[in-house]
Amino acid sequence: MLILAILALLTAATALVLAVVGLRRTASTQRPAVDALPEDVHGLRQEVAALKTETGDALRHLSVVRYDAFGDVGGHLSWSVALLDDAGHGVVLSSIHGRSEARTYAKSISGWTCEQQLSPEEEEAIAHARV
Repeated sequence: MLILAILALLTAATALVLAVVGLRRTASTQRPAVDALPEDVHGLRQEVAALKTETGDALRHLSVVRYDAFGDVGGHLSWSVALLDDAGHGVVLSSIHGRSEARTYAKSISGWTCEQQLSPEEEEAIAHARV
């Protein structure tokens, strides 16, 4: 009886080893290699790279800062907005709201800096857009 149990145990262990070996062979033959990818996948990768290059010039960095330009006017009606691309080129627009009028200004930004004097709010808008 003991010999029969040992034979059954050996048979089960052998079957388990054969099953594991068979599964490994099947799994290794079913995995697609990177070189075996269809040509359209390589074409899609090239298109994605081209799109990334094209969007570098897009105005993707945006920030709005609202504030009170004058002490006697509340409600944060004045604002500065920075519209910049990945290289920091773009524009900062500001609208200063007073009691009787509103004025709007545009300043050109190149490389995250401006040749003209920037207000603290315009600098803040650029800093937030850069993040």
